[in-house]
Amino acid sequence: MVKILGWIFIILGALLIVLKLTTPNLVIISQINILWSTVVGAILIVAGFLFLKQDSKQENEVPIYQDKGKKRKIVGYRRLKN
Repeated sequence: MVKILGWIFIILGALLIVLKLTTPNLVIISQINILWSTVVGAILIVAGFLFLKQDSKQENEVPIYQDKGKKRKIVGYRRLKN
């Protein structure tokens, strides 16, 4: 889910920048200043990459459990080999 959200942010940010730079005659986009649309688009792209990086970090680590009766306690994380 985090990976999909990251890709959506990246696509929306790129789309906002491209639409503002190529077609300024759209009503909603033409009312926004070009600097603000570029800044918002860049923020969306950076946020998307951060979501993708966060998701890849979680996939490479698995928890190490310590069992004591019915209680399971996480004592650390182990990295998976690629």
